[in-house]
Amino acid sequence: MQVLLTQTVEKLGQPGDVVNVAPGYARNYLLPKGLAVEPTPHNVQRFQKTREKRVTEMKEREEQAKALKQKLDGTVLTFYRKSHDKKIYSSVRPEEIASQLSEQFRAEIEKGRVRIESPIEALGRHPVKIELYKDITAEIRVEVVEESPSSHVG
Repeated sequence: MQVLLTQTVEKLGQPGDVVNVAPGYARNYLLPKGLAVEPTPHNVQRFQKTREKRVTEMKEREEQAKALKQKLDGTVLTFYRKSHDKKIYSSVRPEEIASQLSEQFRAEIEKGRVRIESPIEALGRHPVKIELYKDITAEIRVEVVEESPSSHVG
């Protein structure tokens, strides 16, 4: 059965999309909850503007992500930590990386977009991926340097 989505439905589609679903799913869930309507010509036309606006917004986000990727790629962030035998006392966490990137590049980067397998707990350079948008990912390096009495604390 075909329905026209009026709201975003996870793993199904966005407002304005006409999708095929099981009749029971449409009758018992999508239609009663107002998540979809019958795809009449009037309804399709009514949601066409919503769909066009969403497509424009997605293109803008993608362009912004591509521009940010160009700025971020190859960036090296330095963190100073006290250490003993190359083991640091305070690990470098995704929220610190996101915060420093946001500050340095004046762009909102959430900690959930910072991809490291586990907190960084050793001196040296570590590759880090930043997921910007869909399949657009920037690659940066985090350098953890031993803190000395005269080094910058940050």
